[in-house]
Formats: sequence, structure tokens, C-alpha cells
Amino acid sequence: MTDFPSSSSRPATITDVAREAGTGKTSVSRYLNGETQVLSEDLRQRIEGAIQRLNYRPNQMARGLKRGRNRLLGMLVADLTNPYTVEVLQGVEAACHALGYMPLICHAANEVEMERRFVQLLTTYRVEGLIVNALGAEEAVLRPLRGGGIPAVLVDRTVEGFDADLVGLDNRDAVRLGVQHLLDQGFDSIQFIVQPFEQVSSRRERELAFRETMAARGRPAEPTVVLDPNDPASVECALAAIDARIEAVHQRSGKRLALFVANAPVALVVARHLRTQFGPAWQERTALLSIDDPEWAELIGITTIRQPTYDIGYKAVEFVHERIEGVSGDARVVLLPGTLVERASTAHSVQAAS
Repeated sequence: MTDFPSSSSRPATITDVAREAGTGKTSVSRYLNGETQVLSEDLRQRIEGAIQRLNYRPNQMARGLKRGRNRLLGMLVADLTNPYTVEVLQGVEAACHALGYMPLICHAANEVEMERRFVQLLTTYRVEGLIVNALGAEEAVLRPLRGGGIPAVLVDRTVEGFDADLVGLDNRDAVRLGVQHLLDQGFDSIQFIVQPFEQVSSRRERELAFRETMAARGRPAEPTVVLDPNDPASVECALAAIDARIEAVHQRSGKRLALFVANAPVALVVARHLRTQFGPAWQERTALLSIDDPEWAELIGITTIRQPTYDIGYKAVEFVHERIEGVSGDARVVLLPGTLVERASTAHSVQAAS
């Protein structure tokens, strides 16, 4: 029976493996690097047996730095609690597995200073490339990447002054798709709701696209409601404005107001409020459509525009891999289409309460 080393024992080194196998470190190194064709069958078996007996685990970081490659791919995310981020990560992980990278995930928790610290940390780890779902506010935060020569790909959001490949949703097309669906369902009044958007490019694009789309169809656009889920005062003010707007539309025409929400975190706040305010029959008083398609949306029947999150994550890794391998040229932009998922919350057949 094999004796396992105690927790206090020294980890085996490549020198130990060479001594156990009765060969030199060069042969062991070739075995570990996959150059087994230059080794005899007997030597391969001796090295493999020595590795197993000693429970040897090569130091991949040290080996990578010696070769100039460590296969580490950093991913800096603004908000890991957002379902969008988790879904993008699934594509990132799948692509990393396919291309032989190890993802290193850093969560900035929507804090600029945390984002800055993680960028510095990732450069010290010498990651080969970086995927960034940034807060979007400060180019200076990402500037160390340029000095370190680290290829970066942006996900969902641009950063002014930071020129890099971008992969994300076609926000303008997604908003047009949502507005057209609501108009086709007979909604005359549509209220757009979004998180603070001045410093986040994807939110700015969605808010602008909504106003432009409404204008192109000859429809007035009410002032955008801004709701910050992390600010109780902002939530209270926004929900009060939504309630007033629902009531005004109902009193004027007896129809429902359609709420078009820019992402899942805001949609969750709004959906909970509507259930509290109007009860289980809240869809008789208002309609709700959201960009993003979290699992809970299906449970309560909310129409959504589903983002191709897996594809966004996968394509981002492919882009950064190509840059690592030497692809040059201007920054590339890939905007993928969203998919309308129609559910009960925007059904034409639901009538407003009397």
C-alpha cells in the first residue's frame, strides 16, 4: 500500500523525480513538456512511475515563466452578482478549456479602486491576456496593461481612451427589437428604466437607442427613469415615479403602461415592487420587458431580450488568444444580436384593471 506524504513533508521536485527514475532532469523536463518521442519506452515508464510514487506536481507558474508562457488568462469583472456576468463566464471557461488557458477571475464589486488594484495584481502575475468587463469610468485604471504589453479584450462596455477589441450585444438592435414588440402588442406608452448610465457605454447606448427608436416611430418618449439598485434613495424615487406614470396612463386611457428595463438587476427590483404594489395580478396594470433573460424571468413570465452571453464569453477568449499569438491591426468590434423571448408580461390579451 502506498504511503502518502504527511502534510509537513517537502513537495517532490524535478530533481527528486530524476533521481527516482535514474535519469537526468533534462529527460524529465522533456517528458513533462510532451516531448516523449525523444525518450525510449523504458525511460518513459520509469519517469511516469517516479512521478506517481512521489506524487510529483510540477510548478506550472515557474515552468511557464521560464518558457515565457504561463497560460494564465485574467478576467476582470465589474459585478459577479449580475447573472449576465455569470453566463458570460460559462463561455469564457469553455473557450479557455478548448484553447489551453487557465482563467483567473477578479471581481471588482463595482469599485473603481478595487478594479485598479486587480489590474495591478494581474500584471504582476504576468497573465498572457485579459478579458475586461470594466466599470467603464476611467481609462487610467487600465493603462498599466498597455505598459505591460498585455493584450486585452473588452466585454459589453467600451472605455474611453482605451483602444481594444470589443465583444458584446448589439444594443441598438436589441432596443429596437423590444420597442417594436411592445408597439406590435398595442402599447401606446412605454417607459424606459435604466441604472445610472452616464459612465457606462452599454447603458448609454440603450438609453439613446430607446429615445431614437421612439422618435423614428413618431412616439413621444417620457423622461428616462434612473434606478440604482444599490442606492435605497434612488430605488424609492424611481419606483414612485413608475407608480405615478402607471396611474397617469391608466387614468388617461385605461390602458397599461409598458415598462422597458435595461437589464436584469433593475428588472428584479421593478418586478418585486409590482408584485407588492398590485398583487399577483400586476400584469393587468402594467407590462414588463427586460434586456437579459435570468432564470427567474421565466418563473414569473417576463418577456426578455436574451443576450448571447455564452457566445460573447467564448468569442472574447478567441480574440485575446489571437492577439497573444501575434495578430495585429486595428481594434475589432463584434456585436451579437439578442433574441426576443415572449412571455405573459407583454401579452396583448391581458386587459387593464377597471
